[in-house]
Amino acid sequence: MLRAGHICVYEAGSPASRLSAMRIAKPILLVSTPVGVGFGLFEAYRLAGGLVLLMAAMVATLGTAMASVVATIRRERAEEARARK
Repeated sequence: MLRAGHICVYEAGSPASRLSAMRIAKPILLVSTPVGVGFGLFEAYRLAGGLVLLMAAMVATLGTAMASVVATIRRERAEEARARK
């Protein structure tokens, strides 16, 4: 699995509990991403007032697309679970 001289962060088939050192990444991303988007919108307003409208529209479009993908995946998983029962 691990060879001498190589650094392996994730070992295939290993339980997730062994990767406890990386548990901080998800909360940091969940906090820093919306803060970064907010700062980006503020800077767009400072640079050119109308630019913030374009950026907000882009963020809304990407958010809607991601929500649609997540909803589709959840719906398909529920259908598969019902079919198995």
